[in-house]
Amino acid sequence: MIPDPLVIAGKSYTSRLLVGTGKYQDFAQTRTAIEASGAEIVTVAIRRVNLGQDPGQPSLLEVLPPERFTLLPNTAGCYTAEEAVRTLRLARELLDGHALVKLEVLGDPRTLFPNMLETLKAAQTLVQEGFQVMVYCTDDPVQARMLEDIGCVAIMPLASLIGSGMGILNPWNLRLIIDQAKLPVLVDAGVGTASDAAIAMELGCDGVLMNTAIAAAQNPLLMASAMKKAVEAGREAFLAGRMARKFYAASPSSPTAGLVGGPAQTL
Repeated sequence: MIPDPLVIAGKSYTSRLLVGTGKYQDFAQTRTAIEASGAEIVTVAIRRVNLGQDPGQPSLLEVLPPERFTLLPNTAGCYTAEEAVRTLRLARELLDGHALVKLEVLGDPRTLFPNMLETLKAAQTLVQEGFQVMVYCTDDPVQARMLEDIGCVAIMPLASLIGSGMGILNPWNLRLIIDQAKLPVLVDAGVGTASDAAIAMELGCDGVLMNTAIAAAQNPLLMASAMKKAVEAGREAFLAGRMARKFYAASPSSPTAGLVGGPAQTL
């Protein structure tokens, strides 16, 4: 396969699948599932996972060492720009100046839909403070462009609600975002199974981030492997360029001229 790295904030990654660390049975299952996924970027909820802020408890860093994985601290559970900024400042301290972060500011506890006003405010502050911001957002092309103009390093529109498994509900808006963006665009939230990941990549997304689709599967390790293959297959299909759709017409797979047993050819 032709080398085709995912480049975020100037760093290249082989895998275009990003995964979370929540909802697993324990840290051991977290590690084995992530290994099976082939992911290199792993997102961590700073407000929910111990990275050393609680010295008396097991740390995720023991099973996901920063020298092996790129940890992506996120602001899951934050509902204001102030909360999100404070959380990522803490993450930077815990991870020795780590700048790459995932921003998400929620607007509703039931749907976990993003609050874009607070997201834009937080993004502006974080970029000014030197953070490299990957940002969870709605699939609104105008707001996506605003986040790019602020200086974020990746746009991460939802496919559907976080943890819903409903897949991509609005492919048209995703295409609008992809077509205008000069940054990586990664689907974040809503993926339920491997075909959802493949469709995202076939649309032209640069990557997919998921957690529940793997962690909540009946066999997380097998699903992690399936997602790895789906992302790779979807990317290859996008690069290959699908055949044109032909409405109300068929095209035979084999040539029709010179058929064996057909009409005699005039010499």
